[in-house]
Amino acid sequence: MSLKGSQRFPKTARLRKRAEFLKLSRGGAKLHSASFVILTRNNNHSENRLGVTVSSKVGNAVVRNRVKRRVREYFRRHRAELPQGADILIIARPSAAGASSERIADELRRALTGSGQRRRA
Repeated sequence: MSLKGSQRFPKTARLRKRAEFLKLSRGGAKLHSASFVILTRNNNHSENRLGVTVSSKVGNAVVRNRVKRRVREYFRRHRAELPQGADILIIARPSAAGASSERIADELRRALTGSGQRRRA
């Protein structure tokens, strides 16, 4: 299966360096959902960049990788619908381990598009 154009998830759309994650965790706006903590911050790029953190508290390696794949897939498919020019860090909570793809997509859609979001400083 070959993905083309806007369906790809290129390296330019990812947070890759530790310094990028730390900068976002120190100065980003926090959004909370049942399964995720989402940090966002404006960047100097024309597109969004995504970082995903899933700690060992969520589950074993298989579970953690499944959560990361589902989050990346949501971001890849809905990137055009999100406000542009932001770095987004998604931190999974232990409840994300048992979440279906649909539930993860619903939570992320609500949090990232602004419907039903709860902000905490």
